Amino acid sequence: MLATKIRAAFAPCSLAAWPTPLEAQPALARALGLRALWLKREDRAGGNKVRGLEFLLSGAAPGSVFVTIGGAGSSHCLATATHARAQGHRTAVATFPQLETEASRAVAAATAAVANLLVRASSLVTLPWAVLRAWRAAHHLGRGTPRWIPGGGADPRAVIGHLLAALELGAQLDAPPDMIVVPLGTGGTAAGIALGVAWLGWSTEVVAVRVAPRIVANRWRTLRLTRSTAALLRQAGIELSVPRPPPPAPPRSAIRVRVVDAMGKGYGHPTPEGERARALAAEHGLKLDPAYGAKAFSIFLQPAAGNVQRAVFWHTFAWP
Repeated sequence: MLATKIRAAFAPCSLAAWPTPLEAQPALARALGLRALWLKREDRAGGNKVRGLEFLLSGAAPGSVFVTIGGAGSSHCLATATHARAQGHRTAVATFPQLETEASRAVAAATAAVANLLVRASSLVTLPWAVLRAWRAAHHLGRGTPRWIPGGGADPRAVIGHLLAALELGAQLDAPPDMIVVPLGTGGTAAGIALGVAWLGWSTEVVAVRVAPRIVANRWRTLRLTRSTAALLRQAGIELSVPRPPPPAPPRSAIRVRVVDAMGKGYGHPTPEGERARALAAEHGLKLDPAYGAKAFSIFLQPAAGNVQRAVFWHTFAWP
């Protein structure tokens, strides 16, 4: 079994209970004109970032220090600080400002409470200086050289965790969905899902809904992450194509990712479409954050979504 081989080869630490639930939403599906809609409840395990952190924190010596970056309301920064502390490590976090909402304020407050060091940049222009300050200070927080985690956890090792999530989905559904919808920030989650879908042999389209600036949230970067992750797995003796040996990198035709823009005015800024989607979801008991979940869910309100009958929504945001 692929998941067993992956866990044996990379020995991730255990940060949550898997699999996350897959919940059918028949009433919400009818409201959207779908035959079937499921929610992949990554939020029930603390958010989608936990998947990658199981691999990024694995093997670190006690007292290690991790440095990362993100927006003031970054769920990645919060998850990193929370789980690093639980594993006996420390964190230095550099953040940049973002629009304040109920969700971003809650995440920012929770991050400040668990991070060992929080350096706030006054703007994106001063973020490099904030990162440098965090990195220098990290040398005095714990043992050894600090470890860097890219913003959003967009690292091939973390992508493996999201690949495992897609394999979970394969065991939870009796037939492939037409579409899987996921927010697109730094691309790691979408890349892992796309790899999993390709390995399962599904014709499912992964719709990555862009909620961050194009420089970090784009199809090219997502595909690069899939190729880097496939290469990392091959180095560990794990092939994603069976039974035939794979080419040096996954062919683009095998990775079905479509990027849809929904960022609006800026990162973290609510959009009219997202707010309509958030209100509809709330009527059916589903609470979405305005920066990621609501914007991604708004894809279901677009006319083009009418051709889709069976869809999965990747619910990534865990409220603190």
